[in-house]
Amino acid sequence: MNTCSTIKPGKACVFMKKSGCAYNGGGCHPVVEDCQDCGNIESFENGKYCRIYAEPAMKWSPGPCNMSTHGNGREEKAGPAKKLNPLKASKRAQGRA
Repeated sequence: MNTCSTIKPGKACVFMKKSGCAYNGGGCHPVVEDCQDCGNIESFENGKYCRIYAEPAMKWSPGPCNMSTHGNGREEKAGPAKKLNPLKASKRAQGRA
């Protein structure tokens, strides 16, 4: 694995080739607003970048980023309310009385 020489100097990068960065646009993209307070953000001279994804906006476009550490968007999804069978409920209530 080569080290980055464009955006994140000295960091190991799978996109770095002899001709330069082979990622879309020629380099990593800065973090987006949803990424703020995430533990995977690294600061460099030219801005803040995600240490896992080269383009964080792509991870947030369909929904919450699966690697976010700050819980933004990771709330538990409330499923549909459990349906209560009235016959069983009445039998349970009789048993308690």
